[in-house]
Amino acid sequence: MSWPASSPITVGITGSSGLVGSALVRCLTAGGHRVMRFRRQSEKGAERFLPTAENRADTSLPMDTFSSLDAAVHLAGEPIAAGRWNAAKKRRIRESRVEGTRAFCQTLTEQDRPPPVLICASAIGFYGSRGDEILDEGSAPGEGFLAEVVQAWEEAARPAAERGIRVVFLRFGMILSPHGGALAKMLRPFQYGLGGRIGSGRQYWSWITLDDALGVICHALETENLAGPVNVVAPHPVTNAEFTAALGKTLGRPALISVPAWAVRAVLGQMADELLLAGQRVEPVKLLNSGYVFKYPNLGPALVHVLGRS
Repeated sequence: MSWPASSPITVGITGSSGLVGSALVRCLTAGGHRVMRFRRQSEKGAERFLPTAENRADTSLPMDTFSSLDAAVHLAGEPIAAGRWNAAKKRRIRESRVEGTRAFCQTLTEQDRPPPVLICASAIGFYGSRGDEILDEGSAPGEGFLAEVVQAWEEAARPAAERGIRVVFLRFGMILSPHGGALAKMLRPFQYGLGGRIGSGRQYWSWITLDDALGVICHALETENLAGPVNVVAPHPVTNAEFTAALGKTLGRPALISVPAWAVRAVLGQMADELLLAGQRVEPVKLLNSGYVFKYPNLGPALVHVLGRS
């Protein structure tokens, strides 16, 4: 997949080694664009973002890296769904997402010529667990650790918006890829016929393919009237029971084993309640209104594509 914008641009990216970031680098470079990678580093007692070694080795990139950016994409942060949420893990999540975003925005706003647009990763965890309630970008924030983190995370980018940068918060749902994230963790038990619904199975899961996640980032880069929070989810969320049944069908395996909520909590603690057992029925209203066309709006074909079953 590549992004054939009308003319090549230079995009600065943090988190370029992650699931989305590495795919975005390939997408942009295949389309003829230049990518500058940035990493977070403590410098003289302050958190800053600096060019990576890959940038310094690329003699085609200008020396004044920040002022030459046409856009910035901020994806860096401690993985939310990896590891149990003990006190240390929660501290890393908060600091990396909130303080990391603040540091990156400070770096950008201090430039004489900041990039005109900043795409900042966020999460539908903003809404908390809301059962069957239909949620869009105008919905109020929810409660819980992750909801509080996401609110502070988005607030940390306010200085960039005040500097005149168009800031887009991409509230990602579950990104479907066999190479990382929740789906990758589910594949092995399902392949052995040990998959099934989690808890009651009635909780809504809002999802999106990696292809569409990349498409949304590119759409946000070039859509000048798109700003603020944007739900990055497919237009048809499903319940956990529907998701696990579709995954079993795609893999040609039964999905009959139910994992009770107490067992998930025993293993994952608070993360279980805020991620796997939480219900978030999220709709991508702003994306649809801005003209984005999903490649995979329905779960069945999406899983067939993602898992290479077509």
